[in-house]
Amino acid sequence: MTVIVLAGTIGAGKSSLTKMLAEELGAEAFYESVEDNQVLPLFYRDPQKYAFLLQIYFLNKRFEAIKKAFLHNDNVLDRSIYEDSLLFHLNADLGRATAIEVEVYDSLLKHMLKEIESLTFKQRPDLLVHVSVSFEKMLERIQKRGREFEQLEYDSSLYDYYRELNVRYEKWFVSFNSCPKMQIDGDKYDFVEDETARAFVIQEIKKKLAEIEDESYK
Repeated sequence: MTVIVLAGTIGAGKSSLTKMLAEELGAEAFYESVEDNQVLPLFYRDPQKYAFLLQIYFLNKRFEAIKKAFLHNDNVLDRSIYEDSLLFHLNADLGRATAIEVEVYDSLLKHMLKEIESLTFKQRPDLLVHVSVSFEKMLERIQKRGREFEQLEYDSSLYDYYRELNVRYEKWFVSFNSCPKMQIDGDKYDFVEDETARAFVIQEIKKKLAEIEDESYK
């Protein structure tokens, strides 16, 4: 049973890579709830009011997804509970959450992670793949996929939010130690647009999985 979790900023290509990996490995894909998320547009309209509600919504969905993934054979998740704190604390640092909301969130996440670690069938993912993209590539992808509420024309303050989010993801990846990890340069290997890059990235991930499996038998 292999569980791969993807991480990366908005527009990094996580959903695209999830689909590719699921097809290549014969795995089930778990996608973040976005299109059917009624809170997300509200957050972009009024982040001060809806940041906490949105993060609790996502936290609940990510907790549910990781537990389901651990129960089944071979899964790929396009975003996971392990990066949830990064997203919420960025909003909190921007003044979009109160001290009480931060306390409630941190406590809830702590209990959820402890429950995951206590599961008898699996306690952690086999591999985390972080897709790293430049800020310019991030903005390009956001514009291309065309969700109105994500566009800079919708809210110019998103520029600074996106830039800070991208910076924090790089720092987060360095400190992440919950499971084996690897990083993909999404600018150099544009697997979304380039078929050659796509094949290379998938091969590198498969190679890393093989290395992890070999280590587990030593």
